[in-house]
Amino acid sequence: MIKLSVDSTRLEILLRRIENEIDRGLLPSAQVAVAHDGVIVADATFGDALPTTRYVLQSAGRPVVAGVVWKLISDGVLDIGRPVAEYIPEFASNGKDSVTVEQVLTHTGGFPLAPLGFPAMLSRSARLEAFAKWRLTYEPGTRLEFHLTSAAWIAGELCERTTGLSMREYLREELTGPLGLNSIEIGPPIESQGDVAKFVLLGDGGGEVSPWGPWYLSTPDVLAAGEPSHSMVSTAVDLALWYQAIMNSPLWKREVVEDALRVRVTLPIQGERGGTRSVPGNIALFVAVAGDDGIQRAFLPTTGSPSTFGHGGAPSQIAFADPESGLSFAFLTNGYPASGYEQGRAGLNRIINIGNLAADLVV
Repeated sequence: MIKLSVDSTRLEILLRRIENEIDRGLLPSAQVAVAHDGVIVADATFGDALPTTRYVLQSAGRPVVAGVVWKLISDGVLDIGRPVAEYIPEFASNGKDSVTVEQVLTHTGGFPLAPLGFPAMLSRSARLEAFAKWRLTYEPGTRLEFHLTSAAWIAGELCERTTGLSMREYLREELTGPLGLNSIEIGPPIESQGDVAKFVLLGDGGGEVSPWGPWYLSTPDVLAAGEPSHSMVSTAVDLALWYQAIMNSPLWKREVVEDALRVRVTLPIQGERGGTRSVPGNIALFVAVAGDDGIQRAFLPTTGSPSTFGHGGAPSQIAFADPESGLSFAFLTNGYPASGYEQGRAGLNRIINIGNLAADLVV
């Protein structure tokens, strides 16, 4: 049943647009969910998947990490104005002693491509050794470049230092468990990955599959290792409801969420896969925000309000919420090009059109 506040004709167009990707063989499967005012108002599964299938969120998992951090702030155990090194002394070496938590969460920390791979990521002591070796590649606060995995590793350690729980444990015990969003999980164990959609190579299969980036997580061992922001799995329904919880649940202090969604950095996005350099990114605390300039930003619609926030993920996933309309939306898929990132015309049209149609549902 569709709530009257969501236009049924527009919803039908949105679902048909997504179904068309499956019918034409452009995607192997997809899930979509629309929530409004705290409840799911529409959801659908297409192609080779079930409603219970979980998808690897890639960077679309960053707003889940953000929610963990915002909870730490709400509980008064984390101050983003303090240097990271005050919480994690091992991080202070090589000139990183002044890098603040806020700079890490806004991707301006100065160490965007700091390495930490498998199997070193499995050991906390090895992770701390990596933190100590990391070096700055630019002055913190002067450049916006997505810290693809390094920021999330720091966020995970901040959670453990302030709560005594790993981010995986904390997320389950303090947030997704109480909220009943049980499909959301960081680093699902190999034996629990049977419901996780397998990566499918798009196109004719030509070209060499990149062993790094998104395809890295197609290996069960690596997915289970639990890099916080990319090794996240979820159904579209639970991800849409996660955004509803962020907007409405008393688990977070409302003033903290409001401040966390304030745009703190507006700079050209640097880096190979960061986006279009001529289009500045609007970054709040580990989420992107649409802003009021009408510019089409990667993974966020222009048909929502300026306060619309969220994040996309490889290959061409999108999830967001609009606090003004009360709508949240998640579109997940498992079709990956060889590079892992769908940045061609078809992929961009898919994500822009689907996102805009979704944001236009509330009348």
